[in-house]
Amino acid sequence: MNPLFRSALMTACVAGGALALPQPVNAASAIAQLRDFIASTQSGRAGFEQRVTAKSGRKPQDASGTMAFSRPGKFRWTYEKPYYQLLVGDGEKLWVHDRDLNQVTVKTLGDALASTPAALLAGRNELERNFDLSEGGTEDGMDWVEAKPKQTEGGFESVRIGFANGTLRGMVLRDSFGQTTLLRFSGFERNPTLDPDQFRFTPPAGADVVGDVMTP
Repeated sequence: MNPLFRSALMTACVAGGALALPQPVNAASAIAQLRDFIASTQSGRAGFEQRVTAKSGRKPQDASGTMAFSRPGKFRWTYEKPYYQLLVGDGEKLWVHDRDLNQVTVKTLGDALASTPAALLAGRNELERNFDLSEGGTEDGMDWVEAKPKQTEGGFESVRIGFANGTLRGMVLRDSFGQTTLLRFSGFERNPTLDPDQFRFTPPAGADVVGDVMTP
């Protein structure tokens, strides 16, 4: 599977950090920032840079683009480099458009979404119910929260969420295949006014549509 598609599918519904060992941080400060973020943020948008590193040690794959989300369950994740790819969550379905292949993949957003990083950005504020949280230390100018899913359907071993002064700055995702996805956000805007049309998707004429749901 395309590494960009795989990592985007894991996060989209979603967010870099570094891999050095964290330093001690004042108790609960990062968790408090995360809880405040979840409680006070109904929508957001930012630019992102992504690096995917495989357990095999092959050359990391870099990408960049923009993301936006609106609770509950709506998001738009656009890869602009090294090539275009679009992911749209409309609250019921996840649409992935690969322009070069002229292909659209569509999946139903089921209950498993609540145990993925998507729940942290576009979910229904069920943070404590779906994740075990612990302090992750301070590193690279960010306070980190360790979030381990209570269920395994999402395919993740752990998620780290980084904040600086209450602003979302990064995520580190480790999946069950040993792959690590690092995401660093820039210019994050909290609760911007977003056009609802960007969370809708209609397959382009002539595109090959495959997946769980064949119609918008």
